Amino acid sequence: MEPVTLTTDRLVLRTVGPQDTDAVYAACQDPDIQRWTTIPSPYLPEHARGFTEQLAPDGWANGSMFTFGVFLTTGELAGMLGITSRFLGVGEIGFWAAKEHRGNGYITEAAVAAARWAFTRISMDRLEWRAEVGNLASRAVAERAGFTIEGTLRSALNNKGVLRDCWIGSLLPSDLGLTSSTPYVPAPR
Repeated sequence: MEPVTLTTDRLVLRTVGPQDTDAVYAACQDPDIQRWTTIPSPYLPEHARGFTEQLAPDGWANGSMFTFGVFLTTGELAGMLGITSRFLGVGEIGFWAAKEHRGNGYITEAAVAAARWAFTRISMDRLEWRAEVGNLASRAVAERAGFTIEGTLRSALNNKGVLRDCWIGSLLPSDLGLTSSTPYVPAPR
């Protein structure tokens, strides 16, 4: 699939490339990003290069991962967001915010825009979010974006060779007022 660009009032979500390597490298020096995400630590220039020049473009090309750089309209990198295809109709969203841009709602705004795109353009019927238990910032973004926190999965997240408990949440098209591409019958309450 060819990469797409999404826009909001404050943001441009687009794929990353070689021109973004330095900005990705700089942002990923933040200890919080290295702690709470699965990026390598220490994060080296070759990791950023591999991400912007191979991993992100390959994910778009084979439809396995749709990576968006979250840029302010000024062109500055505010964060990163990806949707990984897990199986038919289900994707997993992941994101981080550059330290200097946290607390502005950019990643929440990007998550909602990317979710709308996934539901309406690539026929996803469920987006899952996972984060290590304790990552309160990620959970806050997910909840503000409309995700329902479904629980805690024990030993379900491998971060740098260590299994950790994680929270899991989901977002359905109906949560954003959209129609699912596959009929959904919720369990009786």
